[in-house]
Amino acid sequence: MTGENLRVRPATEADLATLVRLRDDAARWMLARGVTGQWRPGELDEDHFRRVMAHGEVWLAASGGRVAGAWELWWEDEAAWGPQPPVAGYVHRLMVDRSTAAPGTGRLLLRAAERRVAAVGRTSVRLDCLAGNAQLNAYYRDAGYRVVGHKQGKPQPGGTPKSFALLEKDLRPDPNDGL
Repeated sequence: MTGENLRVRPATEADLATLVRLRDDAARWMLARGVTGQWRPGELDEDHFRRVMAHGEVWLAASGGRVAGAWELWWEDEAAWGPQPPVAGYVHRLMVDRSTAAPGTGRLLLRAAERRVAAVGRTSVRLDCLAGNAQLNAYYRDAGYRVVGHKQGKPQPGGTPKSFALLEKDLRPDPNDGL
């Protein structure tokens, strides 16, 4: 599967089982690599994704007819960021199907989320990342995100509160580009 033919679309009710499988597979992948304390299989069910679809967006990516990954896009995230003006989109649960997706697919999904946020006129993309996951924090920094704060004890669906790094990427063009 290559990134050139990656197609993204809003997830629907028919995709709920696929979303749960993606999330559980991603959790198992992390655990197999010693990343503990982040996601656990069975933590989220179809109702979770149904609720997100009712208040935000869930996107699914496919290539060659096979699911490559998915992510949630929220338009507010007071649990992590507190009350904020409507200038950002919030990416959650970026998931890649490691059995079918080509290397670099996660970055393509992140860019698609950034394009969606820009398309509705917002100027920043925000996300939170488990503070203790140094590899994932570095991944997001390499993708152009910067740490702008920390949230201690953020409530988790189906789990105990955790501490997160808050990361942000400005989508506005750099006025110094091209000088």
